[in-house]
Amino acid sequence: MDTKLSITTFTLFLFLASYVSAQTNGFDVTKYGALPNRDITKALTNAWKDACGSTTPSKVVVPKGTYMLKQIDLKGPCKAPINVQVDGKILAPKNPKLLNGVDQWVKFGYINFFTLSGRGTFDGQGETAWKHNDCGTNKNCDRLSMNFGFAFLNNSIIQDITSKDSKNFHVNVLGCNNLTFINMNINAPATSLNTDGIHIGRSTQVVITNSIIGTGDDCISLGDGSKQITILNVTCGPGHGISVGSLGKYPNEEPVEGLTVKNCTLKNTDNGLRIKTWPGTPIISSVSKMHFEDIVMYPSKIKITDVSFKNIRGTSATQEGIVLDCSSSVPCEFVELNDIDLTFNGAVTTAKFSNTKPTIIGKVPKLMA
Repeated sequence: MDTKLSITTFTLFLFLASYVSAQTNGFDVTKYGALPNRDITKALTNAWKDACGSTTPSKVVVPKGTYMLKQIDLKGPCKAPINVQVDGKILAPKNPKLLNGVDQWVKFGYINFFTLSGRGTFDGQGETAWKHNDCGTNKNCDRLSMNFGFAFLNNSIIQDITSKDSKNFHVNVLGCNNLTFINMNINAPATSLNTDGIHIGRSTQVVITNSIIGTGDDCISLGDGSKQITILNVTCGPGHGISVGSLGKYPNEEPVEGLTVKNCTLKNTDNGLRIKTWPGTPIISSVSKMHFEDIVMYPSKIKITDVSFKNIRGTSATQEGIVLDCSSSVPCEFVELNDIDLTFNGAVTTAKFSNTKPTIIGKVPKLMA
């Protein structure tokens, strides 16, 4: 399955590359008034309109230099294959309010045979937004924009692009079919809130390969309706690992089916590979055909000390009511368990400890060897 999918992806890449090499129709944003260190929103919009309307393959070019960009929504359908080549550095407004609460800063949608390429960087300048992100406790918080939104793209490639310091998720993929990410570089500090690298939802045949992703949340996450997803030769970290879900929170969720994660390295991540579901949900859905192979996970170097769990009662979703799985390189110290009473299907639960020797007070689940 992996080999067949890789060949299909490579064939698509060669097909699009042949179009690019034959292109004679170029649309340089500087010919539309773009200047370094100035806002290029209007110039890029006009260059896109002309290129998208071309009946022969076209290329929009953002040359080397630093440019400012407000929110932009570049839509098809286009009349022929189209490539946006970004070689410069594009900056989002630092102030989140200047993006007017839109979901994504840069959006591409409803396009067939689209390529985003070049060695350029899209810098979300998210540090200000992270400091004021209270969405975990405030339901009426200000909406923060993701760097990219790719919606309803078919037979398309994102290659050699860097996404830096997004205010929210870096990349959101929705309703796409046969979309490939090659040599994608995504980076934000481990302390940046909710900065998932690539989130995929309701899309089929998405490939992420030869990419480096380090964020403050999941490197890659799959939402409902994700099918035939391949993650190959990806380095993840810092971040929360590679995740399916969380699933089961909303009605009408579609099944997740067919995930292959292969030859990946997870380094300095909070978690490894996860399938996350909401407990006690009335939603009926399914997750199937998950395949993880040749994964390297390095131990965390974060030192955890002085942690206590006291007076915890209720039910557990698994037989293991307590799992303390600490780093082998820096074991947890001064951990206290005090009066913990959890059951699983009416029976007592167990506890499992790795690389820590907690202090136990009162009743706790039975320790398993």
